[in-house]
Amino acid sequence: MVALVEPQSLGLDALEETARHDLLRLNYPPANWVPERTGPEGKRVLDVLVVGAGMCGQTAGYGLLREGIRNIRVIERNGHGHEGPWNTTARMPILRSPKHLTGPDLGVPSLTFRAWYEAQHGRDGWDKLYKIDRLDWLRYLLWVRRVVGLQVENGVGLQKVEPAGDLLKATLSTGETIHVRKLVMANGRDGAGGFRWPSFPSFDPADPARHGRVFHTLEDIDFAKLVGKRIGVLGVLATAIDNACTALEAGAREAICFARRPHLPQVNKAKGVSFPGFQRGQGMLDDDWRWKIYTYMLAAGSPPPHESVLRAQKLAGFSFRFGEPWLDLAIDADGVTVKTTKGTERFDVVLMGTGFDVDISRVAELAAFTPDAKLWADVRTPEEVRANAEAARYPYLGRGFELVEKEPGRAPLLASIHLFNWGSIQSHGALAGDIPGLFVGATRVVQTISHDLFSADVARHVQNMMDIEDPELAPTDYFVAREKRSGTL
Repeated sequence: MVALVEPQSLGLDALEETARHDLLRLNYPPANWVPERTGPEGKRVLDVLVVGAGMCGQTAGYGLLREGIRNIRVIERNGHGHEGPWNTTARMPILRSPKHLTGPDLGVPSLTFRAWYEAQHGRDGWDKLYKIDRLDWLRYLLWVRRVVGLQVENGVGLQKVEPAGDLLKATLSTGETIHVRKLVMANGRDGAGGFRWPSFPSFDPADPARHGRVFHTLEDIDFAKLVGKRIGVLGVLATAIDNACTALEAGAREAICFARRPHLPQVNKAKGVSFPGFQRGQGMLDDDWRWKIYTYMLAAGSPPPHESVLRAQKLAGFSFRFGEPWLDLAIDADGVTVKTTKGTERFDVVLMGTGFDVDISRVAELAAFTPDAKLWADVRTPEEVRANAEAARYPYLGRGFELVEKEPGRAPLLASIHLFNWGSIQSHGALAGDIPGLFVGATRVVQTISHDLFSADVARHVQNMMDIEDPELAPTDYFVAREKRSGTL
């Protein structure tokens, strides 16, 4: 992890002033319109709890404030500057997305990354920029957060959520218990299941012996301790390659990436879905279309960016081993023995570049609810489920990213839990985790929450409308004689 220094420049100061004025022009933030509700012990009920202050959680929080939903809290388990993967487990020098994409700005030009970058480097600097530096993206996100005035509680995590009448009861890592009406789980790519560990006869990821010898590439790793080591990497996609390169650049002697497949995937099918029509439309399609789209995407895979491959090719200790799956892995006091289909290898350290699972039964915070949540397995045939077991485990979400009941009426509070993380991709496409779809996704979840909160109190809102007594005209203004009207003959 890098000690993050926020940039300072006169240009950025001027941009911040412009951005704040633009927000004032948009009447940001509007007054809170959600009626106050009192919960147990006479305490005010929180309208929305956002879990996670990375890119998705921050943008959702900002969107709620823009909507006039201000009784919210945004919590983040990590410290300031370590939200999301950018300064923790992301190990690529530059982002994989094109530099021109927007999202965290929610349509305010002075809050775009381009505006932030040009304020410091000018238009020529922007023109010369190839792709966004990973830590610059984090600095930019923190700048947006400060400008829009979003308060984030760092060092606070969600422990569990339970039903409490028509409310959710959330227990935080601080020991505090709060009652909330809406919960947004914006807790990252691993927030809907956790790490994916391969299954080997001699390996148990829960075994304490693995620490220091076997790492998942999404874990914190002290690469300085890998100097001179021979590294085995399971996987050949972006994260696996970037971790192998980081190890070599830190001084590792050798890093070998292994794969079952005979070569790298060649085509990024995601490029075919990165336009507004697809982003807005996929979540509105029927189940058959959505199932067809994502099972195809899963089967097609995604190649590592060419920048990652070029980075690896420059490092003398790097190599690929295609068509050589691992059969077993055993840890001992001196290292790790890996058995492949072609022989046996000895490594000092092994990195598992095997990604993450989407399996909400593994989300401990939601354990009180997930048995009743509908999955895609519940809406497909047994034959389809057997053929696409991974896709079948994805949660089946409603139009606003909310969990849906398997059995109507059994767990109605599921509709108050919005899964704004990677678990939503089967239902909505890549709107909660990838930059291209962030604007669409954040807007959708915020508008759904706004609609639900309004609908829940519609009788009160209508009564307030009926009770308004604010005459536009005084009684003496109702009629003015013609001869006294200005401008008349």
